[in-house]
Amino acid sequence: MRILGVDPGTLALGYGIIEKKGQAMRVLDYGCLKMTSRQAFPARLKAIYDEISRLVVTFKPDQFAVESLFYAKNPKVAIKMGHARGVVIVAAANQNIPTSEYAPREIKQSVVGNGGASKEQVQRMLKQILGLPEVPEPLDASDALAVAVCHLHRMEAVI
Repeated sequence: MRILGVDPGTLALGYGIIEKKGQAMRVLDYGCLKMTSRQAFPARLKAIYDEISRLVVTFKPDQFAVESLFYAKNPKVAIKMGHARGVVIVAAANQNIPTSEYAPREIKQSVVGNGGASKEQVQRMLKQILGLPEVPEPLDASDALAVAVCHLHRMEAVI
């Protein structure tokens, strides 16, 4: 089972791909697509779509998981985040990949056991869970790996 997890953003988009075979879980790839505010917004959305589409073609995930929209004090930020989420969901839907969404607190609860955990606590737990030599960075990438691990835990709870 391969899962692509995404932490959507219009300036930094994190992604993480994990694979579980039997009891073994491993990281296939993770990283962050960084953009600048000088780029036109439609160009950033296209870059996001292109990167997620590339990851889907390259890694052929069985499942796709994305962080749901969190409460933003600035409505413009929330709207832009919604656009980024829509673009990544369409990239997965175009390849008929089942998609799930998780709230930030649910992701932290699943990975750390505490919905109020810090991003650094999530990184340290991911290092342990995934057997990584160091904490995954940047934070956007570790957040995306956490989304993927959360989805795997939720799927295992259903089975």
